[in-house]
Amino acid sequence: MSPLPPSPHAGLDPERLAAFRAREEQRFARARPVTRARLDEGAEPWLAGVPMHWMRDWPSPFPLVVHRAEKARIEDVDGIEIDDFCLGDTGSMFGHSPPPVARAIRRQARRGLTYMLPSDATLRVGALIRQVFGPMLWQMTLSATDANRHALRVARAVTGRRKVLVFNGCYHGTLEDTMVTCHQGRTVARPGLVGQVLDIAAEAICVEFNDLAAVEAALATGEVAAVLTEPVMTNSCMVLPEAGFHDGLRQLTRHHGTLLILDETHTQSSGLGGYRRVHSLSPDLYVIGKCVAGGIPTGLWGMTPEVAERFAAYDLDRPEGHSGMGTTLSGNPLQVAALEATLSEVMTAKAHDRMERGALRLAAGLEGVIARRALPWHVVRVGARVEFICAPGPLRNGAEAALAHAPEVEAALHLGLLNRGCLIAPFHNMMLVSPVTKTRQIDRLIAAFDEILSELTP
Repeated sequence: MSPLPPSPHAGLDPERLAAFRAREEQRFARARPVTRARLDEGAEPWLAGVPMHWMRDWPSPFPLVVHRAEKARIEDVDGIEIDDFCLGDTGSMFGHSPPPVARAIRRQARRGLTYMLPSDATLRVGALIRQVFGPMLWQMTLSATDANRHALRVARAVTGRRKVLVFNGCYHGTLEDTMVTCHQGRTVARPGLVGQVLDIAAEAICVEFNDLAAVEAALATGEVAAVLTEPVMTNSCMVLPEAGFHDGLRQLTRHHGTLLILDETHTQSSGLGGYRRVHSLSPDLYVIGKCVAGGIPTGLWGMTPEVAERFAAYDLDRPEGHSGMGTTLSGNPLQVAALEATLSEVMTAKAHDRMERGALRLAAGLEGVIARRALPWHVVRVGARVEFICAPGPLRNGAEAALAHAPEVEAALHLGLLNRGCLIAPFHNMMLVSPVTKTRQIDRLIAAFDEILSELTP
């Protein structure tokens, strides 16, 4: 790997950066008097002023308040329209309120929203899930976090083992079992985890991504029920798998009797059927979520017939109820209606082709800007997902990805882009191209990126 930049300012002048950030904060606030007034009036009952604390994790002086969203644009309550490349951090990866999904929601609303029994559509959508994501036996949840939690429970049940192996810098939702990191060669709980009382590190092993030797050493203990991984590291500066990594991981898990769980919550951007289908991976258990039902909260998790057979044998000895798996609203008919519409009419090969072409254009444009400014940065793309990283690359693992972060630079860039009409994810520098993102929107983002860097570089 190339050496990382010597300062947290990623090759930019810190004084110029600070002045730019101050100007952009003033510009944002001046443009949004209605937003500020609405927040002053309505935020007080909410903890931190918002219904979910992550809604404050943006570099703007105060959060946007959205009036409406359609296709790949949002409009705030001040009437400012913004090209949306965040898309709900993947939740709306195919665009906001795809018409087939909106129609399905309206139809189902007339028939009832939840009744803890399968709807007629449930009996149709299972075949669609298999068609897109593979011939597994599936279950529904309300989120990918729950799907990961249930998949890991099954892995522990059928193997009789306790530990899970994850990669440094991973993120599998708010699953406590995986909230660990590597510190001086040891697995420890991540800093900042709220109210945790059990020792997570006693049940988890954390190693670096792309390090098959470390994986083999961990699995050789015979204690690991499952390896839980994304195909690509996406919760830090994005890290791609090295050649042979996934094949080696699959061989090691099979050799040591450890199950392999693949979490594709973000890497559905890779193409129809996700990274697994595009790259012919063969996990034992599989997790997807976020955009799978067009924006309606939904997670899916599946297991191979072999794992299902082992789980059925385990399940025979379990009393009814109290499994720790499932919630009352999971698999409700509104989810199923939105899922069926998404899989049959929205999440198509044609849609992914459009996304891929747009993301290629975006990545090439950003790379061109970075090269013209002679910055030691790089761009990474996985299907429709694009990131600019304010450090040389490629990155090999979570430790390198953590060092590659330049929070002050990223915050200034994010705010500068927003003031120029482009919203990217507040987490890292992630941008998504949807099938309804226009070429002119992509070009506006590239031009805004160029304009900002022209101000920040001599």
